[in-house]
Amino acid sequence: MAKKDPSEYTVEEKLKTLYELQTILSQIDKIKILRGELPLEVKDLEDEIVGLGTRIENINNDIKKIRENVVGFREEMEQAKRSIEKYTADQENVRNNREFDLLNKEIEYNRLVIEHDEKKINDARKQEQQKNDDLERSTNLLEERKKDLDMKKTELEDIVAETKAEEEKLREQARDLELNIEPRLLASFKRIRKSSRNGSLRQIIFQVKVNPFLAEDYNFDYKKDGRFCWRFRPKSH
Repeated sequence: MAKKDPSEYTVEEKLKTLYELQTILSQIDKIKILRGELPLEVKDLEDEIVGLGTRIENINNDIKKIRENVVGFREEMEQAKRSIEKYTADQENVRNNREFDLLNKEIEYNRLVIEHDEKKINDARKQEQQKNDDLERSTNLLEERKKDLDMKKTELEDIVAETKAEEEKLREQARDLELNIEPRLLASFKRIRKSSRNGSLRQIIFQVKVNPFLAEDYNFDYKKDGRFCWRFRPKSH
């Protein structure tokens, strides 16, 4: 016998198929609940580890830059010292006070350069120490998060291993049922289920025109615009 086309199903058959699909999906939801927040926790830890890795890389770059600056300050200091020695020696050969004063100003200027560079070196050392402290904290935190991630992954893998076979079987059953549902109706089902607060809610509203008498027989909340609230608890006659 040829397989019946979903569009040829009676309204009752369509609703029963939807009910069976929802029941299976609710079972899958229970498996997801069993896993709890573990998948999200794993993802958050992975993101945090990436962020910490970037932070550590940036800190190391900052430390490298600080050390390069210190080298530059020291070179500038050495140049200033050489200039002081030169100008001091030149003062012994000046011809008048004006030349002496000009050389003296150059000496004072280079002394200020040295003093300023010493201050910048001290500030740089303090910055480097702060960066090193931050680096140590970030590195320790990274190691802790890696351990947390390994633990959460192991926990999640154990739960997935326990429920994998059951979930795959349920998903296969769901796929088979979906083949017996009209594409338009299935799309509405999936859209509304996705937008619901909880995918396993027992009441799901569809934008589907149904026979109000049939809806009443199945204890549906029927609305004038053709919407119904799916309960699937047949009334007793």
